[in-house]
Amino acid sequence: MMMRQLKTVTLIFITVSISLSVNFAKAQKLHTTQNLSPKQKSIISIASLTAKGDLINLKPALESGLESGLTVNETKEVLVHLYAYCGFPRSLRGLQTFMEVLEERKIRGVIDELGREASPIQEDGNKYERGKKIIGELTQIPQPDSLTGYSAFAPVIDTFLKKHLFADIFERDVLAYPERQLVTISVLSTVGRVEPMLRSHLAICLNVGLTSDQLNEFISEIKPILGRKKTKAAKAVLDEVLNRQ
Repeated sequence: MMMRQLKTVTLIFITVSISLSVNFAKAQKLHTTQNLSPKQKSIISIASLTAKGDLINLKPALESGLESGLTVNETKEVLVHLYAYCGFPRSLRGLQTFMEVLEERKIRGVIDELGREASPIQEDGNKYERGKKIIGELTQIPQPDSLTGYSAFAPVIDTFLKKHLFADIFERDVLAYPERQLVTISVLSTVGRVEPMLRSHLAICLNVGLTSDQLNEFISEIKPILGRKKTKAAKAVLDEVLNRQ
């Protein structure tokens, strides 16, 4: 009888131990930090260095991006996207620098993957309304019918934003929303003194699937480019956004 009871207790102990081990393993898996991918890190560096106008360091960053898996068309899309946030001159200089990088790599015998082109945009419906719908998807806030703030003060800028930035640019599918947002927050952090816009786009990052850990990693990635002062300012805005979650 004693032997049978001992076997029963031992069996229960083993079963409980296995169950605890499995649950612990599941818990560890759930809490595993999802890091930014090498491609995403390259997007951050490329966008920030281009916005800063640091073409010397942009060249190795562009090389690194290609080596990390960015296609030629994805890289071009990064450089095109950022013009909306830091202007044509920076974007064009970035593209010219990228052309130099590709030519130098070609001379060395490196043939980089071109990647796919953007899919044709369905021009159904009013472009302004399409842009308005995309803003609603990104912000997860219904867009009002009446204009307020700067949009009411200068309605033409509201038209440009909705019809061009959010329809023409954000509808292009070469880059997904998370990657476009990484470009945007990289440029805004680099430009500096645009806290309301940076705050909005950091919140959008969370809406489109980037995590708080990834956004904190973004700050670490961009710090060597920004320097202490601008990094501190960007981190303060990020902390404010995360504390509201």
